[in-house]
Amino acid sequence: MFLRILRCLATSLLLSGWWLWVTGALAQQPGQGLPGTIGLDSKIRTSNLDIYVKGPNGTPVDGVAVVTLINLSGQAYRQETAVAGRARFYDVAATEYKVLVIAPGFERETLTVDAVAEKTVTVNIELRAMSVEDASLYGGIETLPAKAQKELGKALAALNANKPAEARTHLETANRIAPKSAEVNYLYGIYSSQSRDVITAKSYWTRTLELNPNYLLALLSMGEVLLQEDKAADALPYLKRAVEAGPTAWRAHAFLGVAELRQGATDEAILQAERALELGHGQAQNVQPFLAGALARRGEKERAIELLQSYLKDHSADTAAAKELENIQSASVSNGEAGAEGNSEGIVDAAMANATTLPQISNWLPPDVDEKVPAVEAGASCKIEDVLRETEKRVEEFVGNVDRFAATEHVTHESINKWGMASSPEQRKFDYLVSVQEGMPGYLNVEEYRSSHNNTAVDFPGGIETRGLPALVLIFHPYNSGNFEMTCEGLTRWNGGLAWQVHFRQRSDKPNRIRAYKTGINGPSYVIALKGRAWIAADTFQIMRLETDLVAPVRQIRLVADHTAIEYGPVHFKNRKVDMWLPQSAEVYFDWDKRRTHRRHSFNNYVLFAVDDKQLISAPKAAQESLANLPSVSERSQP
Repeated sequence: MFLRILRCLATSLLLSGWWLWVTGALAQQPGQGLPGTIGLDSKIRTSNLDIYVKGPNGTPVDGVAVVTLINLSGQAYRQETAVAGRARFYDVAATEYKVLVIAPGFERETLTVDAVAEKTVTVNIELRAMSVEDASLYGGIETLPAKAQKELGKALAALNANKPAEARTHLETANRIAPKSAEVNYLYGIYSSQSRDVITAKSYWTRTLELNPNYLLALLSMGEVLLQEDKAADALPYLKRAVEAGPTAWRAHAFLGVAELRQGATDEAILQAERALELGHGQAQNVQPFLAGALARRGEKERAIELLQSYLKDHSADTAAAKELENIQSASVSNGEAGAEGNSEGIVDAAMANATTLPQISNWLPPDVDEKVPAVEAGASCKIEDVLRETEKRVEEFVGNVDRFAATEHVTHESINKWGMASSPEQRKFDYLVSVQEGMPGYLNVEEYRSSHNNTAVDFPGGIETRGLPALVLIFHPYNSGNFEMTCEGLTRWNGGLAWQVHFRQRSDKPNRIRAYKTGINGPSYVIALKGRAWIAADTFQIMRLETDLVAPVRQIRLVADHTAIEYGPVHFKNRKVDMWLPQSAEVYFDWDKRRTHRRHSFNNYVLFAVDDKQLISAPKAAQESLANLPSVSERSQP
């Protein structure tokens, strides 16, 4: 695997972990010339490619079409997004390429092109349309015909405005165009639910899940309606699938907590409610009374009272929560009598009414880190100097312990349309290698390498590559921490433990070395100022979670929003007797150039390379050998 990584991947030098979007071209490996030059620096003949992407009727393809040049060795060489069906490549090596075109609603097409004979080569590629059924199943709403998308958008707007009759008209039109669309069936279910026809609603959601078994909103809707029918045992499988399909969807955890409590699993219910609050922050405040009731049921009366008192400061009109507080304060909490069951009803009915599962353009993006400060424990103050000093030590240990680490990376990509509806997820799997070194005094270099798990071409959806995730933790390295304003907001509960909650913001009078956006190989870089929040383990001072947002939009590149949330966890390398806190998952959201995108990255199968083995792992012979036979070179993570 690692020989393939080291040989085949595009690389980019990132000072202190810059973030790189490659939209115009894929970077070449350092030291390599253009294809066919064998790394020579001599001048070679080049050509231009003018590629026209057309539909079956011969007209230019509207919308996004990603055009990739693949060289003779099977590597992605250049990539462009076609504008009005045209993509142009200047000064490519005069050799043979395969041209790969991917566009929503069309089959993938490849064509072999000889760029040797002419200075400018004109290429026409005609795409074959997917059937409406295939587009619905494999590409989601963005691959449906434009008229179907428009009708679904209008239906969604009508449903959100509680106008079911108007919504039905638009749904009928969309259904005639795309009868096997999961989105159409899901919204028909919402329409039926608003019309108080629950039986029909469930039948539509069942059909939705037959078409797309991981359709999160349908899973949530089925779980919710079964909880309303007091069928917690039937709701559990749907809600567990919802958590698997959307592990960072706080509503999924909240509903699952209700189902678990009704089944008598108090501890699991508390874990799920706490997770909902961790993920939802201000949006999930209505989960607090339910969590308080579950805690009281478990005998944690004092914490339940504190939680309700904190909640009622902002929700003084919530008479049910006030009554719950009164009951817990005045009555015994033995035998599970704490009003927890009643509050589970509150989550499903009144308390969760404002957290509708209808997709809306306003809620596809998580709340900005400054929208609301997450709750902290009363009376537990902290000094940022003390927390930062210990956290910097952990980050320095991380840099000192590792030269390179590798992992298997899984990427799930969704495009969000202008009505707030997500496309069907696209999946990618990569062999992923990260190198962290001090390139010069005071600067940390973070290099990333990827190769596709199935082929040598790195194929990110939409031609936009996510980079820089491992570098965000370096905000807390002594080289960078002084560039941020930092505040310790207090002590909070996180993932079953306690954590210091720290807010940070890029200082305008200090250098920004963390993130930048760049278009293509030779395009300009735009430095991005970040703000965010970190949750740092109170006992070990390891960073457990990190969230970032833009300090301000970047108008030059039409970047409106960029939200990243990374969860870290211990990875144990047995033979070296070391635990490294490394990324376990990351959620990335951005609104760039009117393209709204959500990606989830997850990492496993970690392998660690130590600094003193740097020379060994660079040798091709060592890279080819089995890692199991080279314990002194690398260590696999242990479960």
